[in-house]
Formats: sequence, structure tokens, C-alpha cells
Amino acid sequence: MHRLKTRPQFQATMAAGTIARTAHFALHCLALESPHPLFAPEGASLGALVPKRWARRAVTRNTIRRQIYALARQWDARLPQAAYVVRLRSAFDRTTFVSATSVALKRALRAELQQLFARTLVRAAKP
Repeated sequence: MHRLKTRPQFQATMAAGTIARTAHFALHCLALESPHPLFAPEGASLGALVPKRWARRAVTRNTIRRQIYALARQWDARLPQAAYVVRLRSAFDRTTFVSATSVALKRALRAELQQLFARTLVRAAKP
């Protein structure tokens, strides 16, 4: 899976629309049927957007990004060829998840990201 790196790649993918949502995340997808000048010619591309507004501490943002990319590697073979952006759209409760690198936060992130990618596959399977 390739990573999105430039602003135009993120903008093009996010402009295509949201295909799945969970309580904390939204998944934007741009289908790549024909070669696109901004994206790699083969395979899926992924970007993670974790704004300071929803995750104040850098360690929290980095933990969330790492979980997104790690889980995406597991789903890479099952996802259709497209460009994806996983966007954090609300904050995790700091009273529940005191530590930014806690096992509880990582489990919650993985569970929610699993739901997000599963919803993507369900939507992709529909004609």
C-alpha cells in the first residue's frame, strides 16, 4: 500500500466523498479505475489525517497514525484499488484513555478501524 504524501493527493481523495464512518473516524475514497496523474499506477494508496483539534498531544496523534497504517497493511490485499484517507473526526475521551500510548486506547483504535475497513468492503461489494 502506497502512502499519500502531497496536499493535492489528500484534497482529491477527500473531495471524492466519504464512504464509511464510525464514532471517531471517517473514510474518504477516490476510485482509481484509470491511471490518475497524482497517484501510483498500481495498488491502493492511504493517507491518515489526524488534526490537533481532536488529538492535542503529538504522542496521541502519532499513536493514532501508526494504528491506521498498521491496520491498513493487514487490509491491503482485500481493499479495491483506490486512494483512501482515514480522518479523525472527533476526540477520544481523555478521562477514559489517560495515557496516549495505553493498551486500552490502542485496542479501541483497532476495533474502530476494523469496523471502518469492514464497512468499506461491504460497500465495495454492493453493485
